[in-house]
Amino acid sequence: MLIVTLALATAPIPVATDAPAPVAVPLSLEDRTLLRCSAAFAIVAHGQSNGDEGALAWPQLGTRAREFFVRALAQLIDRTGLDRDGVAQLAKDEAIGLQERGEVDQVMPACLVMLESSGV
Repeated sequence: MLIVTLALATAPIPVATDAPAPVAVPLSLEDRTLLRCSAAFAIVAHGQSNGDEGALAWPQLGTRAREFFVRALAQLIDRTGLDRDGVAQLAKDEAIGLQERGEVDQVMPACLVMLESSGV
């Protein structure tokens, strides 16, 4: 939770600590991938900024990943009709899930390809 909150703090998407759960919105495969990669980038970027060895094994993410995160969440707002709080909650839930399932290292290679092809 702290990781996504820190990532969101640098993006123009406020997070309410007691926001209601978003209404279930069916996400396309592309939207789910944007969400998953945004969450993975937030986790890794946070780890890199704190000197985490595992996170430092990945290429430095910095502002490119932050920009990807912001653009991806803006696209999700446009496509789903959710407000900023709703999309932020989805990102937070995705980050928590990635960490709990230990999937960050599994999704990062594909996410890095997506970052490169995004033009960010």
